[in-house]
Amino acid sequence: MTICLLKSKIHRAAVTAASLDYEGSLTIAADLAEKVGLRHYERILVGNMANGERFETYVILGAPGSGAIELNGATAHLGKPGDRLTIMSFGHYTAEEARHHQPAVIVLDATNVIVRDTKRH
Repeated sequence: MTICLLKSKIHRAAVTAASLDYEGSLTIAADLAEKVGLRHYERILVGNMANGERFETYVILGAPGSGAIELNGATAHLGKPGDRLTIMSFGHYTAEEARHHQPAVIVLDATNVIVRDTKRH
């Protein structure tokens, strides 16, 4: 048996763009994604703190250092530039792994600069 736990979280990411005509996904600056272990095409759950919308999509890596957090395709209807997002991914762990697991979590400011890099207990 495995247990599904939070693996990665980017908290308070500010949307920098919304592109309805893009194929789909959420673009995340590569350095931010890598900091919490998110991979290209990884499935994510996103919560929009401005309007309460929650949706699933996948990661597209953006230019490192750009601070990009871009809603693409249909998700562009679920937020606008300036909205703050919580971006989460989950993993499956054995009971033994779960006992010691701590997710990778970063908190961003309004310009998507990391203000806190922490592990949750």
